[in-house]
Amino acid sequence: MKKLLVLGVGNILMMDEGAGIHAIHEFWEEKENYDEAVVDFIDGGTFTQDIFYLFEEYEHLLVLDIVRAGHESGTIYSLDENDLIQNEKQMLSLHDVDLLDSLKMAQMRGHRPTLKVVGIEPDKINWGTEMTPALVKAFPSFMKVAKKHIATLLK
Repeated sequence: MKKLLVLGVGNILMMDEGAGIHAIHEFWEEKENYDEAVVDFIDGGTFTQDIFYLFEEYEHLLVLDIVRAGHESGTIYSLDENDLIQNEKQMLSLHDVDLLDSLKMAQMRGHRPTLKVVGIEPDKINWGTEMTPALVKAFPSFMKVAKKHIATLLK
């Protein structure tokens, strides 16, 4: 069993919706900084329940995605599973229901990882392959928070 799965979620064809995927691509460029024996970085796309079986192979799951909570564009969030369950008005992109259901399915099969989400408030979701200037500006901070969580989860 590996220690950590970092799962980027989103759609790079929908501007800021692709922030999680852009983060995974950046981690792939820095892969020499991480031990492949303990951590994997996966592009989860728009995330379907079809990949729940992957969760069984990890102690921890770190999801990188957008979070729409009505704050300023570029706001960064660090959330645990309880934050997602207790705050139904806070939408973790379009993928939160699949994510929580997938964790339940993994648990039914015998193992579920702990969940942590690093999210960023989008500015605009529309057709386009580039993030908005607000997210481009906040993206280094998003990556810094993700790296901090990775370091903590790998201890």
